[in-house]
Amino acid sequence: MSLKLSQGLRDDMLGLKGTIVGAIVGATLAFVDGGGSPDSITDSGSGFLTAGFAPGDVLFVQGATTPANDTAITGAVILTVVAGTITFATGTVDTAEAGAAGTVVAVARGGSMKDIFKDGVLRIYSGSQPTSPDNAASGTLLLEVTESGGTFAHGAFANGLEFEDDPTEGEMEKASGETWQGTGLVAGTAGWFRFCANPTDNGAASTTLPRIDGSVGSSGADLNMSSTTITVGATYTLDSFKLTLPEYYGA
Repeated sequence: MSLKLSQGLRDDMLGLKGTIVGAIVGATLAFVDGGGSPDSITDSGSGFLTAGFAPGDVLFVQGATTPANDTAITGAVILTVVAGTITFATGTVDTAEAGAAGTVVAVARGGSMKDIFKDGVLRIYSGSQPTSPDNAASGTLLLEVTESGGTFAHGAFANGLEFEDDPTEGEMEKASGETWQGTGLVAGTAGWFRFCANPTDNGAASTTLPRIDGSVGSSGADLNMSSTTITVGATYTLDSFKLTLPEYYGA
């Protein structure tokens, strides 16, 4: 097996480069108690999607008129996002109210491997795995694996792949509620895969983009498939995908 991490991924993990990717400030916000349904925050300016909020993000709230809303909602995980509404678990909002001029709702990501690869994509190629994930992709792209086989675009969260919220025992695995699936693009034999993060990645050489490369085979590979023969138009599903952080390095 030959699982390899790109320089960009290793640098991000070592440097914990978490960044604020979305923030809305002001009285356009409102906190909504959903009763038996998910609670929500609305924005009359419909800015959540433009600001970069996405399902699975963790919320940060500051400056609500009722301080208990700051503490109650901070740390909540976003369930759904549309332009004017984000939802999260019912019973989270302390007090239903309009936002104030100084109210801030934000999310940040990037400090963990799970965050780095949030809404990413897995691509399977023919031929031999490159020497390094920093190298340009080689071979022919045979299969692109996304959530339920939907269309993926870098920079957008729709149909991107997610990992479980709480890794355990040093392992990070695909979100149990997702279906990682793709349709054969070109006929060929799968030889290796590249897991790319959400930022734009056209497959060219890069020392800054987070990537994971690994071997593909029917057994004993980093990614095992029942058959490595890819057929155009056929549907392929990954039942499991797990990344394990080594307990120690060296022999």
